[in-house]
Amino acid sequence: MNRSDYRKIARKYGITVKEVKRDMQEAIDSAYVNPNFHARCVQYEGDKPTIDEFVNHIARRISTNNKF
Repeated sequence: MNRSDYRKIARKYGITVKEVKRDMQEAIDSAYVNPNFHARCVQYEGDKPTIDEFVNHIARRISTNNKF
């Protein structure tokens, strides 16, 4: 995701880009307290994925599954 994507989300919900990123990271952090199989499939370097690592994983999965 680039900055304009975050801005679009922020504008849609009437919040700041900083709040969008904070909320996304909080959701990821919550999912990794007790990660299930699918959560463990995400490649990341630290204790849990960053927003960018998570979004990149999802984007790769979408592009792989949508090839005809």
